[in-house]
Amino acid sequence: MSQEIARESGSTAGRRLPRALSPFRSRAYRRLAAAMSLVTFASGVWIVALVWEVIRVGGGPGQLSVVSTAGAAGTLIPALLAGVVADRVPQKWIMIAVTANELISMGVISLLSLNGLTRLWHLAVAALVIGMGLAFAYPAYSAWLPALVPESDLLAVNGFEGMMRPTLNQAVGPGVAGMVVGAASPGAAFAVAAGASLVGLAALTLVPRTPVRGQPTVSGGTGTVAVIATALRDVREGFVYMVRTPWLLATLLFASLLVLTMMGPFEVLIPFVIKDRLGGDAGDHAAVLAAFGIGGALASLVMASRPMPRRYLTFMNLMWGIGCLPLALIGLVGEVWMVVVIGFVLGAAFSAPMVIWGTLLQRRVPAHLLGRVSSLDFFVSISLMPVSMALAGPVSEWIGLRTTFAVAGLVPGVISIVAIVWARLPQDELAHPLRD
Repeated sequence: MSQEIARESGSTAGRRLPRALSPFRSRAYRRLAAAMSLVTFASGVWIVALVWEVIRVGGGPGQLSVVSTAGAAGTLIPALLAGVVADRVPQKWIMIAVTANELISMGVISLLSLNGLTRLWHLAVAALVIGMGLAFAYPAYSAWLPALVPESDLLAVNGFEGMMRPTLNQAVGPGVAGMVVGAASPGAAFAVAAGASLVGLAALTLVPRTPVRGQPTVSGGTGTVAVIATALRDVREGFVYMVRTPWLLATLLFASLLVLTMMGPFEVLIPFVIKDRLGGDAGDHAAVLAAFGIGGALASLVMASRPMPRRYLTFMNLMWGIGCLPLALIGLVGEVWMVVVIGFVLGAAFSAPMVIWGTLLQRRVPAHLLGRVSSLDFFVSISLMPVSMALAGPVSEWIGLRTTFAVAGLVPGVISIVAIVWARLPQDELAHPLRD
């Protein structure tokens, strides 16, 4: 299989492509990119449709917090197990199972909504189930990519996907969802999401299956106890690597506090700022998400077109922390277009470092640990997301929207500086250069 992918990769090797497009020399990656584009678009439609379905059934910030918390908790529950699976099971089958799970969940909610049968608990359960699938998708996909493209193309791959994901997930998907919700209903938007997932599932079947890289041998028998013991040992191995790797530990701890501080306000409160304070609707909410996506896409494209920064760890953490500053303004603005501009800046500040982060993991983490480390990245980074989602509504009612957004915008920058100094990231990045 590796020879097949190499032949596919070399089929256009003689063609001179811009750096950002170099991954498309691989036919395998072209197929994967097409499939994931459809799945990402479906997720963008789902996000907006879910918010406005909560509102349609009479929910407010507290009810949206419940649904959002269910989705965040779903990603958290199996996150550590997901990394073990990604290092032992062909990643193609994992991605197919995750996409099928999304298709079924979105389709069921669409049928309930179109027939006026939706209840809040239906939405919470669907968000939980889709979130659990997402927990398996992230480590599987992260471990799959280095088997499909050469190492020299990883920065370009992550840059392209950093452009594609926000464009489809926060721009095109929400934009389509806003139009469909406005013209028809959230139920119709759910149907659009399910349809895109169906086509994405079919496209995934065309991507070649790759062997599991560095798969460890199973010892001690094949019974249930032995399997559990092996899984726990694998989790421990990934955890020990994380704890003993300062750049990884510091960044993940910073990311978890970043998520706690700003994710709840961004996901839960902005729709109600638009609706209740600015007189907007689903289209305006979609415009904010679209601006976030476009900003992220442009920033990712720039990162993919340039060499890895020499100070890649410092740049990455500072940009995430300082990039939250515009959130502090959301409680002060008086027009929807101002929130749109803030969304654009936030998207750029968040997506550019993600290009570096994905490449960093793929190049500095040993291949046989990549799935587990990716799942630990996912687990630690989102471990406080359910708390952030659950607290966003009540905290905003307690201290007010302005103060809530001020905290969300100012605190991450301080934490990023602490992480850089504590883990001695400037020294580490100079000792381990990643420029090609």
